[in-house]
Amino acid sequence: MRRRTILALPAFLAGAWLAGPLRAEPPQRAEAKAKKGPAPAGRRVALELVLAVDGSASITDGDLEFQLQGHAAAFRDPDVRDAVTAGGVAATLVVFSGPHSLRVLVPWTALTNAEEVDAFATRIDKAPRGFQGDSTALGSAIGESAKLFAGNGFDAARKVIDIVSNGFSNSGPDPAEVRDRVERQGITINALAILDEFPWLEEYYQENVVGGMNCFVKTAMDRNSFVEALRQKLIQEIAALPAPRSIIAAANF
Repeated sequence: MRRRTILALPAFLAGAWLAGPLRAEPPQRAEAKAKKGPAPAGRRVALELVLAVDGSASITDGDLEFQLQGHAAAFRDPDVRDAVTAGGVAATLVVFSGPHSLRVLVPWTALTNAEEVDAFATRIDKAPRGFQGDSTALGSAIGESAKLFAGNGFDAARKVIDIVSNGFSNSGPDPAEVRDRVERQGITINALAILDEFPWLEEYYQENVVGGMNCFVKTAMDRNSFVEALRQKLIQEIAALPAPRSIIAAANF
């Protein structure tokens, strides 16, 4: 591509010479550009976090509702609230299913004090329901979640995508390939795997989904363990701690 650009340059200059002298940019436009200056920097926080929950056919309406209730409850947990407010977090919550299905339920929100964290939990409680997709496209969910960081109004040294699902990818792009591409952008992908249908999902997520600095997989098999695993996961990724060995709760979801 670079070689073609260099070779085309003489032809461009020759055409410009035949057509007459190159026109300078109008002074009014140049002055406007100078006044505009560089784009303003985003609000500084310690972490930008995309919370992506599974809304595919493998998740029933009741289980999707429970995922949302679980996230709201986790952000009301005192330990999670303390971890969030210690350095400041910007978070958004989305739901996904098949390819190109990502839907924002709660837009980017600054979480820098207890009031903002409680308000975020309330917004999760009030988020739109009734979303029910078909397939599970984990690669598409990772790729589309990564795009949400651009122009979100925040600036953090760490960016994390948090996938919650009970299934493997059965449509869309290969999640491992998308994961590798997103990881090269400096984004970490963590996961909470619900093992109610496929007990081998932890290994699958380790190999195909998670990536980046201090990435990890948490697992759960019942609703009680889901809430606790979600609480631990949020604290772990907010504090940027190295991943300990996953704890699998032995019960039915």
